Formats: sequence, structure tokens, C-alpha cells
Amino acid sequence: MVKRSRIIAFFLVVLIIGSTMGATAKNILNNIKLGLDLQGGFEVLYEVKPAKKGQKIDKEVLASTAEALDKRINVLGVSEPSIQIEGNNRIRVQLAGVKDQNKAREILSTQANLTFRDANDRLMMDGSDLKQGGAKQTFDENGAPSVSLSLKSADKFRKVSEEIMNMAPNNVLVIWLDFQDGKDSFKNEVTKPNPTYLSAPTVKQIFNQDSVSIVGSFTAEEAKTLASLLNAGSLPVKLKEVYSTSVGAKFGEQALNDTILAGIIGIAIIYLFMIFYYRFPGFIATVTLSIYIYLVLLIFDWMNGVLTLPGIAAIILGVGMAVDANIITYERIKEEIKVGKSIKSAFQAGEKNAFTSILDSNLTTILTAGVLFFYGTSSVKGFATMLIVSILMSFLTAVYGSRLLLGLWVHSGIFKKKPSWFGVKQSDIKNIAENYDTLDLPTRFDKIDFVKNRKKFFILSGVLLTAGVIILLVFRLNLSIDFSSGTRVEVLSDKPLTVEKVESAFKKHDLKPDDIVISGDKKEIGAARMIGVLSKDEIAELKSDFKQEFGSEPNVSTVSPTVGKELAKNALIALLIASVGIIIYVSIRFELAMAIAAIASLLHDAFFMVAFFSITRLEVDLTFIAAVLTIVGYSINDTIVTFDRMRENMHKKKRLKTFQDIADVVNVSIRQTLTRSFNTVLTVLITVVAMMIFGGESIRNFNIALFVGLIVGVYSSVFIAASLWVVFKSRELNKKGVIKTVKEKKKYSDQPQV
Repeated sequence: MVKRSRIIAFFLVVLIIGSTMGATAKNILNNIKLGLDLQGGFEVLYEVKPAKKGQKIDKEVLASTAEALDKRINVLGVSEPSIQIEGNNRIRVQLAGVKDQNKAREILSTQANLTFRDANDRLMMDGSDLKQGGAKQTFDENGAPSVSLSLKSADKFRKVSEEIMNMAPNNVLVIWLDFQDGKDSFKNEVTKPNPTYLSAPTVKQIFNQDSVSIVGSFTAEEAKTLASLLNAGSLPVKLKEVYSTSVGAKFGEQALNDTILAGIIGIAIIYLFMIFYYRFPGFIATVTLSIYIYLVLLIFDWMNGVLTLPGIAAIILGVGMAVDANIITYERIKEEIKVGKSIKSAFQAGEKNAFTSILDSNLTTILTAGVLFFYGTSSVKGFATMLIVSILMSFLTAVYGSRLLLGLWVHSGIFKKKPSWFGVKQSDIKNIAENYDTLDLPTRFDKIDFVKNRKKFFILSGVLLTAGVIILLVFRLNLSIDFSSGTRVEVLSDKPLTVEKVESAFKKHDLKPDDIVISGDKKEIGAARMIGVLSKDEIAELKSDFKQEFGSEPNVSTVSPTVGKELAKNALIALLIASVGIIIYVSIRFELAMAIAAIASLLHDAFFMVAFFSITRLEVDLTFIAAVLTIVGYSINDTIVTFDRMRENMHKKKRLKTFQDIADVVNVSIRQTLTRSFNTVLTVLITVVAMMIFGGESIRNFNIALFVGLIVGVYSSVFIAASLWVVFKSRELNKKGVIKTVKEKKKYSDQPQV
């Protein structure tokens, strides 16, 4: 009997959730802050240095500097800047959406100290004599722009004016603006003060007042900026730029549109695949995946996070990972149906048996995402944050959401005699009287002996790894400025570009790029890299001229040698910590032999990615490291699923006594999980390929790295990890004396190969 109340409950749940999503999605999307790579802007990392001898840079000094920078940013009208103190002596500033990047850079690092001097250049008053917030942009009686100042002490100004008046005939009060900035700060520490003359009024009377007006040869906008700078106060320290990157507004807009298009295409293909292959459960998966995307954006909005290009990539990657959990569950349900269980019993058993694999694979990925967050820089941290949120939400929706929605239909009884709705043919179902177990089910891969062919796979990987080492020694890596230091300029033109045209534009600035690469569907993007690090003024001039010549502001990134070395060091530490963490976790959940096999497989994958980038000369940047660590966390999913089935099969055998027992466990386990291994990787590959084809240029190398890593990852999970466990386990049994001789192994290896 069909319980229609459960079906009605399903539609009510979907209707309530769907209407909530529809009513709030627009506001959520509007509220989410976009990173500078999606709307333009710039980011700069300052090294904080003492302004005077003996000054110590401590937490209080860093906090006051960050506060002073925040006041200066208010001048620019940037609503939500990001100012972060990093380590013991660094401050990172991110300004997304700032319209005038050159002005922003100037205002941030410029020391504006007003000084009043006599004709002999003797200091009479300075900025410390001004009232806080007492500077205003005004106009004089002739309509000329001026700056009105409120002084702390009218008496002090009276004494100064009296002293100046008595210095006739040189009774002038010269007003200077002493600029002290960090230009050329990569070459020198900080340049000497660069004073700017404002005015020199003649003092003919004593002024007993607490206000003064400065009239100089500046525009109303310049007067307004000067007043704002004086109100912001002077910086308590010297600032040295060690890293900076800027993104033009057109670059950001194009990257956002391309990435969203790629995401829609990739997700649509995944939806079609799930419905076609898994039938009704696949439809449920599309519902929960839609809820997953909504929840990720909602949580990110609540976190007040900043969405970046890598962050969007993490969401789309998370869709593939959410599908993994559905695939693992649905494959287990199909197995239970095939052994003759009812739909209801198969659903309950499948959900229960799949949970452990899903939990283990998600936790290992969260582990690597956590390492990424801890050791990554701003954009990588954004990717890691979104990846962690994505994993948690995918677990919630794929496990509990799918269980709830599919359970309503299953428990209604509508599928009682309809296994085809779950993608199972009637001819595949065994008679329950035959006492079949899911671990005994035949598969389409039963003729393949994976253990028998393990030496072939070891030889193949060994040859490729050796070739990879030689390739690395000969070609080395094409390191981006992130790791090698220097300047990278990316040009977006409204007309097709050529290397000669871009090179000519740099020659006008007496700059010679080391290499220029033209890309884009219409050859509209040109990327140039230089060993030297451009100064603040050089960047400002370059951006201004290139905007005029090519139609949009270029992206400019600079990295000092110190930061480049730190990034490379942190990348290696992150990979090491992730590997150790996985060893510990897999050892606790499974056994040490499996942990070592899993790590060997992961390092195998990571090295192949490195070798591939070496021979193709693709640029290795921070996003490549994020891709490597993502693969480290993701490719272990398949390995965990295989190991989980191996653990089940070992429990069935009770005890491994011979080499044949070990081989049987591995062969049966791989055969039983091979379909889901291919399907889980396929769904992620769909999103990655969509991102490669339709996504922006700035994350193309990231997606290429993921693509290579996923292909190699499924190969190593199936053909390397389990086979390595065979080697370790057989040695373990030999030491225990269970396998007394190697005759069994020799006998087994002498059998005809498939």
C-alpha cells in the first residue's frame, strides 16, 4: 500500500525549502562581498619598520598602524577594506572595488606632515599642533581652493606670528608638506623626506586665533585629499612594500562572468549524468546539490567572507565532492538490491554501510584544507575557507538531506517492485534464497587480476617517475614571481595583441620583460614577467599609460625576494604536514600499512603534477600549490573507499593466512569499488573541464593542475595504493611466520595473466 502522506510530505519539504531559497537567494548574492580579483582593486603587504632609532615594533605599534591605515582608507571611500596584521611585523591591506588604485597606493603609504618654518628653515609648528580632525577643504575670498586648519593652541600661534613678524624684512611663514613614502622601497629602506612647498604668507600682524587657512596652487580635489590626510594623522612607523597585486576592473568583471558560466555548465552536466545513471536517486541528488550550493553561499554570507575566484572554484569543486557521497551511497543501495533485498531494506543497509567511507574521505579532505588555510596567503586562504565550508555542507546535504528526501519516497512503498527506478535491472537481482552477500556479487571487472599485474604498474610508474626526475633536472619549474620574486603585468586589450606590441609598450617605460605570453580567445590578454621589482611610482605610471593605450587598467603584481622564499618554504611545509596528518588519521582508522601506501600514492600524484608542469612550461604559482594540496586531500577519497571495502572483506575472511588471501581481498575490493571510483572522479572532472574551457585565464593553470591530478589520482588509487598494501602486508605476514616461504607468492605470480 502506497503511503501518499510521505510523498505529500516530500513535496511540502521541497516547496518550503525551494520558496525560501527563491525568496532569499538574490539578497544573499547581493550581500556577498567580492574579492579584488572579481571586481578589481589591489592588495599590498607591508613590512613595518621603525620610524626612529630605538623604536620597537610590537603588537600595540602594529595595531596603531593598522588604525592609521584604516583612517586613510576612509579618505578613499572604500566601504569594507580588509586590514590584517600578519606575524610580528607585517600588515596586509586589501581594497576591493577601489576606483583609483594609484591614488589609493599613494595615500596608504605617504607620511603627510605639515610644517611651519621661518625664512631660515627653523621649525616653528608642525602637524602635532593641529586639532584632531580639524582640517577642512574650503575656498578663499577669491574662490580659490584652500585648506582650513584648527589649531590646538591660539596662544602658541600668537607667539609664532609675533616672532615671525619681528624678523622683518624676512617675516614670512613658509608652509611645507613633508612627504615621506616608501617608493623604491624594494631597493632602499625608505627614501628621505620629499618636502612640497604650499605657501609663504607674509606675517604683518600678530594672530591671536586658533585657525589658519592655507591657499596653494592646488585643485579642490587636491585640497580635499590634503585635508583628509592631515586628519588621518601621520603613520607611527615606516612601511616597506614586500608584496603587491592589483586587478583592473575589466579583468575582474570578465573573470566573474566566465567563472559563473563555467560553473553553470559544469553543474548542469553533473545533474544530467546523475539522473541518467542513477535514475530517481540521481534526481534526489540534484535537489540536495541545489540546496548545498544555497547553504554554502548562505554560510559564507553569515561569515562575512570575501568571495574570490579560487573561492568560486572551491564551490564548484565542492559540487563534485558532494556528488561523491551520493554516488557511494547509491552504489551501496544498488548492491543491496542486487542481492535480493527489498527497496526499503536496501536503502537502510546502503545508507548505513556508505556512511563510514563518506566520513573518512571528508575528514581527510578537511585536514588538507585546514593546512591550506593555516599556511596559505590571502587568495589561498579564501579557497581553503570555501573548501571547508563546501565539505561540511556537502556532508550535511548528501548524507542527511538525501537520506531524508529519498527516505520519504522509499518508505511510502511506491518503489516496492520497481528496482529499475534505482538503475538496477531485474536480471541482475539474485534470489535471496541463494544467500548472496554484497561482498559476493560478481562485477564486470571480475576477469581483471589487479594484484597479478601489480609489477607492471610499478614498472610503469617507476619509469614515469624517473622520466619526471630527469625532466625536472633539465627543464626545472617555470616559477611565477610568487616564488622567484619580480614583477608580473597582465594586459587586457580591446584589440588583439602581439608580443611585439606589448614589448613596445614596455620599452616606452625603459622596461624589458623577460617573457611575454599572449592568450585569450581573441588574443586580447598579454602577460609579461620581469626579474626586477617596480616601485610604487613606476607602477602608477605604467597603469596610467597602459589604460590609455589598451583600454583598461593592467593587473600588476610584485613580490620581493624575501616573500618569494617564504612562500616556497610554506608550500613544502604545508605538503609535509598534510602528509603526516593523513598518515596519522589513516593509521588510526585503518592500519599503518594502509597509511603508508596511501601517502606513497599521494606523493606519486603530487610529483606527476609537478613533472607535468615542468615539461609543459606552465607557470607554477600559489594556486598550483592549492591544486596540489586539493588533490592530496581529494584523491585519497578513492583510496579510502577502496581501503574501506578491503577492511570489510578482511573482516569476512576473519584472518589473512596466505598470500592468496591478501590477493583475493585486494582484487575483490577493487572490482567492487571500481565503478564508483570512476564515477566520483568523472563528476569532478566534468566541473574542472568546464572551468578549463569556460573559466577565466587567472585560474586556468589551477584547473589544469586539478585535471592532471585527478587523472593520476584515480590511477594511483586503483593500481598503486592497494598493490603497495599487498607488498607491505605480505612482508608483515612473512615476519609473523604465517607465510613460511615465498613459494605461495611465486606460485601465484606464475599464473597466466589477464
